[in-house]
Amino acid sequence: MGSLVGLLLLLLFASTGLKLDREYQRGVIFRLGRLKGVRGPGLYWIVPIVDQKVQLDVRTKTVNIEPQETVTADSVTIKVNAVLYYRILSGDKAVNRVENYQMAVYQIALTTLRNVVGQNKLDDVLQNRDRINLKVQEIVDEITGPWGIEIERVEMKDVEIPLAMQRAMAKEAEALREKRARLIKASAEEEASRKLSEASRTMMQNPAALELRRMQMLTEIGAENNTTTVVMLPSDLITLARNLSAQTAAQTPGDAHAAPQDTPTG
Repeated sequence: MGSLVGLLLLLLFASTGLKLDREYQRGVIFRLGRLKGVRGPGLYWIVPIVDQKVQLDVRTKTVNIEPQETVTADSVTIKVNAVLYYRILSGDKAVNRVENYQMAVYQIALTTLRNVVGQNKLDDVLQNRDRINLKVQEIVDEITGPWGIEIERVEMKDVEIPLAMQRAMAKEAEALREKRARLIKASAEEEASRKLSEASRTMMQNPAALELRRMQMLTEIGAENNTTTVVMLPSDLITLARNLSAQTAAQTPGDAHAAPQDTPTG
């Protein structure tokens, strides 16, 4: 009877060494304080009392980096926040190389984000976020690599700009849009003047083209609902009338000078 009880106690004691880890879990085993290895996933057995297990989650973890106030390279004070994704590649390093890998990753990401943003101008921070994200990821990954941790991605979520700077940026954007509109209008006027110049040269070479244009204008005016009557004379008739007027004006001074000589004298 005593041997049966002893056997049951031995089996119960041995069963305490059975461990089960899920697919995303790993167990770092220490035997009498020395690293034995990394076990899991699945069912495995460790020596009770002699072995100790530290369980790790190797899934990708998300770290929210709280808003940080920093000064950009062009002396603008802004607040930026970001999110960081990382996962454990080597469980034994994550346990042995750093005391608290979660806090360590958060702090190094915090300081790196502030430093990298401070090395860039405000326009770069707003327009080149991908480049800044990649730079932060490379720096943090280089530091956490010896800890057995891989930085998968860093993304800036929001950039908070002072209100005065927002107003200045809005004025600048409005001025740029106005400048672009004026340039487009000037370009259109320049092109229109070139077309009008070409049309005038064509009409001078072919008077019939001018008459056709005048008739087209008359048709366009008549198509509208108005009471205005426009009578358009041919350009040749206008030119002829101008020439006759000039000839008449040239002859009139001579006739007026000759009239007194024909007056009889008493």
